[in-house]
Amino acid sequence: MKMIGAQHTFQSRTVSSLCRICMTQSSDDNTPTPADQFAPLQSVFRRRLLTGVGAASLLAVGANFGGVTSFLLGFTPDAARSLKLDALYPVRGYSRYIDTDEGFEFVYPERWLGDQRLLYRAAEKAERSLDPPPLSGSGGGPRRNVTEPMVAFGPPGSTGELNVSVFASRIPNDFSIDAFGGASDVGEAFIRTITRSGKVQARLIGTRLREDSERKNKYYELEFQVESPTFRRHNVAVCCARNGKLFTLNAQSPESAWPQFQSQLHAIAASFTFYS
Repeated sequence: MKMIGAQHTFQSRTVSSLCRICMTQSSDDNTPTPADQFAPLQSVFRRRLLTGVGAASLLAVGANFGGVTSFLLGFTPDAARSLKLDALYPVRGYSRYIDTDEGFEFVYPERWLGDQRLLYRAAEKAERSLDPPPLSGSGGGPRRNVTEPMVAFGPPGSTGELNVSVFASRIPNDFSIDAFGGASDVGEAFIRTITRSGKVQARLIGTRLREDSERKNKYYELEFQVESPTFRRHNVAVCCARNGKLFTLNAQSPESAWPQFQSQLHAIAASFTFYS
């Protein structure tokens, strides 16, 4: 019992001595504690951390990593579209195509791709323009008289029945779509043009006129069905005459897929405008 009591007394004295040493060092010694030593670096670490996070955020926004930019722009879609930011980053599921030569634009679903065949043909056309003219004057053989779209987009791996395309054809400078009458009259004239060959049947479903008073452009939106022995399609087209050309945007889908894609095709048609 005496030994246990002596041991307990020794432990108590040891603890008391340690406490007095700690209290003496904290009150009398000027050596800073680890917290005091690292206090000046705390603001530096915080500043570097914030700078790193900010730089990573800017990089993610600029490159649209994981759709970050599209997500942020989706909070203010009207502002993003007015600034044409959807030509760089998809906004609410749509990207924007801008034709800087003719001055028109429209939106299309962000996952749709441009028609690569048109790019190849444009490259071939540019290459042929560099060749000297043939000496015989015959033009080097027969030329294809095929009207091709200026631009086209569609889902990857599709057959081409679901797509949007823009055509342009020359018209007299004094030509006016208004000469046909109202939007319904223009639609009926359009249907007669489609069925002129007798190979297909078409039915006009609805029409709408959009007017841009600032640029004096009129857009005739036409919804119609086209049917032949081999296909049935649902179309939304937009016609606009400008600078001696008749521009026609045509968005189409198989009739069976129309319920699934009608909202997208109508959104494409409504976005077709000339910005200059």
